[in-house]
Formats: sequence, C-alpha cells, structure tokens
Amino acid sequence: MGAAFFYHLTHSTVEQTLPMLLEKSRAAGWVIEVRGTDRVFLDRLDRALWSGSSEGFLPHGVVGGDHDADQPILLTMGETASNGATCVMSVQGADVSPQEVTDADRVCVLFDGHDGEALAKARTQWKTLTDAGCSAQYWSQDSGRWEKKAEK
Repeated sequence: MGAAFFYHLTHSTVEQTLPMLLEKSRAAGWVIEVRGTDRVFLDRLDRALWSGSSEGFLPHGVVGGDHDADQPILLTMGETASNGATCVMSVQGADVSPQEVTDADRVCVLFDGHDGEALAKARTQWKTLTDAGCSAQYWSQDSGRWEKKAEK
C-alpha cells in the first residue's frame, strides 16, 4: 500500500523540484508517470528534463511515442500510462484517486504555493485521499528546505 506525499512549492518551481524527486524515485526502482493537465506545460517539462545536468540524466518520454511501454518516466495528461507506473507524480492539479494511492508505491502531488487555485486543489486532494483512508504526508519548503509538516 502506497502513500501520497504533498509537496508545497514556495522556493522552487515544478521544473526545479521534479528532477530531484524523479532521481530519488528511480533510485528506489520505481517506474514513474508524471501526470499534468496541459500539453504545452508537458512539452516544456520534457525539454527541461532533457536539458538538465548530465549527472542527473533522466530517461523519459511523452505519451504517444513508439516506446511508451519502455519508458522509466512517462509524461501524460491522465491517459492510462502504458509503462506500468508504480509511482504517479501529479503536477498542475492533475487528479489522483484513492485507488491509485493504494495500488502505487508512491503518489506525489506537487503544487505551487503562490497559486490560490493550486492550493485549493491540493487541499481538496488531501481531504479526498485521507478521508478514503490513504496515508499522506505534507511537505513544505517555507523555511527554504523541505520539512514534513503533517502526516495522516
């Protein structure tokens, strides 16, 4: 049974935070779906991941390619991830279900702490998942470094 980790971004962007989480997730042996809601954003994220540091090469693809099933990291907009993802990373308020949290090794919800709509969506997701009995942690970078602020 997995858990949902909520990451409240206040000192960095998704593009800055996601590579670190992807590296840690790959090190844990997980296959990852990064789920967004906007293709333009996913294309920008795709370019950012390819142009990252050579030390942190993150092999990935965008859904709809010839080799989706082989991708260790697949960027989607909620389509069924054909890569057998064991970790789902939600960006831009993409939905995740309690069943996905139960089935996955980890679900990560990254949200912009300076965006009122993103905050409201994350609060709703937290309530939905925890009310369904899912384990959840809330991480904040208010102090400049990541600190666990809540666990349920």
